[in-house]
Amino acid sequence: MKEYLEIGKIVSVFGLNGEVKVHPWCDSPDFLTEFDTLYWKSGDGIEILSARVQKNLVVMKIKDCDTVEDAQKLRNRVLYMNRSEVELDEGCYFIQDLVGLTVKDLDTGEVYGKITDVSETGANDIYHIETEKGKLIYVPAIPEVVIETNLEDGIMIIKPLEGLFED
Repeated sequence: MKEYLEIGKIVSVFGLNGEVKVHPWCDSPDFLTEFDTLYWKSGDGIEILSARVQKNLVVMKIKDCDTVEDAQKLRNRVLYMNRSEVELDEGCYFIQDLVGLTVKDLDTGEVYGKITDVSETGANDIYHIETEKGKLIYVPAIPEVVIETNLEDGIMIIKPLEGLFED
């Protein structure tokens, strides 16, 4: 598993004091405000002096980024978090860990395909499963369907809703 996970992208400058606007790539912008340290792709740490939610973005003050020019240089850079600094609740997973899992049927063992993406709908997530034939099937991430998620073995066991995999 990757040690560093993408958590957001700096999209623009905010104000005159070097603050930046970050588009969060996590469940909630509030989650992004909880970090004192984030990372660049290289693994170099970035000290976060302050972070607050504004609409669906996060306005962030990064140490040593004190001018509009400093902030402008950071536009389009991706921010990362260290997975060891976050403890997830039981049954919660990072989307990046779910992508690539092989999805199998609980009763028959049939392989349906691999998870290629996850959509967050508010009510529940939707797993995008691509079959070997390239067909996309959308599976709701609800307890009645998702029976087991085994990241170590790279497998998700499901009990599909009636008609889900019918043509």
